[in-house]
Amino acid sequence: MTEEFRIEHDSMGEIKVPADHYWGAVTQRSKQNFLIGTELMPEMVLRPLINIKKAEAQANRDIDNLDAKKAEYIVKAADKALALEDIHSEFPLRVWQTGSGTQTNMNANEVLANIGNELAGEKLLHPNDDVNKGQSSNDVFPAAMQIGFYEGIHSDVIPAVDRFIETLQKLEDKYKDKIKVGRTHLQDATPVTFGQEVSGWKTMMIKDKQMIEEASAHLLELPLGGTATGTGLNCPEGLDVKACQYLADNYGHDYTAAENKFYGMTSKGQISQAHAALRTLAEDMLKVANDVRFLASGPRCGIGELIIPSNEPGSSIMPGKVNPTQAEAMTMVSTQVMGNDQVIAIAASQGYFELNTYMPLIINNCAQSVSLLGSAIDSFNHMCVAGIEVDHEKMDHYLEISLMNVTKLSPVIGYEKAAEIAKHAHKNKQSLKEASHDLGYLDDEEFDKIMRFEDMV
Repeated sequence: MTEEFRIEHDSMGEIKVPADHYWGAVTQRSKQNFLIGTELMPEMVLRPLINIKKAEAQANRDIDNLDAKKAEYIVKAADKALALEDIHSEFPLRVWQTGSGTQTNMNANEVLANIGNELAGEKLLHPNDDVNKGQSSNDVFPAAMQIGFYEGIHSDVIPAVDRFIETLQKLEDKYKDKIKVGRTHLQDATPVTFGQEVSGWKTMMIKDKQMIEEASAHLLELPLGGTATGTGLNCPEGLDVKACQYLADNYGHDYTAAENKFYGMTSKGQISQAHAALRTLAEDMLKVANDVRFLASGPRCGIGELIIPSNEPGSSIMPGKVNPTQAEAMTMVSTQVMGNDQVIAIAASQGYFELNTYMPLIINNCAQSVSLLGSAIDSFNHMCVAGIEVDHEKMDHYLEISLMNVTKLSPVIGYEKAAEIAKHAHKNKQSLKEASHDLGYLDDEEFDKIMRFEDMV
């Protein structure tokens, strides 16, 4: 079947474009010239980009910089584009294109112009002169990145963290009095309650959420109005403020126009800092997942203090094996997010003169981190942590035989004698009580009076 084409043109001349799509010449050239990888520009930046075009049209209309009819059809076109079942059907460009995102900005300009013209029934809109009026890829694309990243963090990651905190609070409350051996340096240490151990995990999440909220707040200041180099050339006074007001109303968040456009266009510090907060969350999630899988190791030849849900067979050859698969998935995601952060840090450092030209790479990594973290935390939470049970017999056994309980004796008999008891007990495979008795430091009654686990936590 022969594909039908129409002829579109740009400043470089004419080019064939598939007749059943809305994009134009610039998009088609990019589609043909950048056949690199498989990653398409993420929705995280595409949807905010369309919303920016809508807000700019409304703002241009309000300050009498754009005909009201043209503004009306840009708005209608934006709404239709946002309603696409598959947004990539009209936004097909790869991540690996120009580092400014110019071709994706033009993709939006062309699609909205052609949809608007179709709706109007006439050649009403021009991609550059109307849809891109008062704008440049260099201020619009980074603004779309910031909006998309902020919205993704607050719709996907923070709610998942909140749900995880709720689960950890329940686990902490349930086992607040369950005493167990503590561990430092992967060695036995003085007792804690399992509730206290979980409280450490919970507080990590609370602190991480605070850091993410604080860091992401810097994303609200948008470089709209800077146009090509930050000077605002061809952008009427007040357009940036008006457009940000429409964006704030649309999203329900306090988007404002940056006072210094040069900063917002050449620096990616806001994004780098916000992602660094996600990296911190990833680090803590990796720690929690590792704690869970190590405490659940066994069931007979590991620590085995925790019983985690048995979700699926763990081995194709070993019958009955169950693995900590949710913890493994969580740690892989955490590792990926930490890797993404390193890439973002390098890319953010490459702002040459008035522009950073690593922006598609940056937002692609941000989008992946948000998607992975939000879904992985929810999966780990619901499929693993929410179903954790304690093996009381195992916990009690380790607590009883731990040599580090001898720490409770130090204030009474001194550090060196306490250390001697611990070494004697370990060498002779005795309990601390037996070793203390053998060495003549404490009789059984004195030992029992001091060695009370509940007084140690």
